[in-house]
Amino acid sequence: MSGLAVTPVLAQLSDDFFGDRQGAADRCPGNNELCPGWIVDNFTDYLNPLWEHVLLSVIPLAIGFVLATGLAMLAHRYPKLAPPFLAFVSILFTIPSIAFYLILINVTGRGFATAVVALTAYTQVLIFRNVLTGLREVPQGTVEAAQGMGMSSRQILFGVELPMALPTIFAGLRIAASSTVGIAGFAFFAGAGGLGQSIFADPRFRGNVVAASVLMILLAAALELAVLAVQRALTPWQRAVSR
Repeated sequence: MSGLAVTPVLAQLSDDFFGDRQGAADRCPGNNELCPGWIVDNFTDYLNPLWEHVLLSVIPLAIGFVLATGLAMLAHRYPKLAPPFLAFVSILFTIPSIAFYLILINVTGRGFATAVVALTAYTQVLIFRNVLTGLREVPQGTVEAAQGMGMSSRQILFGVELPMALPTIFAGLRIAASSTVGIAGFAFFAGAGGLGQSIFADPRFRGNVVAASVLMILLAAALELAVLAVQRALTPWQRAVSR
């Protein structure tokens, strides 16, 4: 990592990058307590970071889903590709997030795009593994029946295997959604903002930390519910069976 100097990157950060950590407790009468009144009065200050966090979560998740699903379908078609693909996406997931951001800064510069690249990489193993597992769990008898009906390999993949694999695929997508929201909390190291930057602006002020953290939790829950709603819409037979 001689060419990837982390120290110069940190040196480029402005003096107020982490916000003013001095005197944060004086912002409300609670003397560094939760200060719900302060949270209500200053809630609008979190709307822009919240929107940044939404983009940092949804865009990498969408891109990651397309990439990982494509890789999984390719690995399903050519099983010898599955081990190297899985090893590659697994390695990406093991890279510490802050280190990943700082390394990419030296390649792509500071900004939203750098954070999206890192966050997309983290989604790969969670989605790839579930898509491949879902495709492999389709009963062989069902595939053979489709072949007997004269369906091509492409028709079987998109008309039989993928629809039957959807529950497993969406299970991985829900996990990836929650994981992405959490990892995006460090995206401000790449200069992409988000709620993580709000937290680190006043890390000793409980009102600030609680407000930003609760918004992150609610965002993760909202994304998971959104994915679940899409799953229910695309798998109506599951509701019929559950009845």
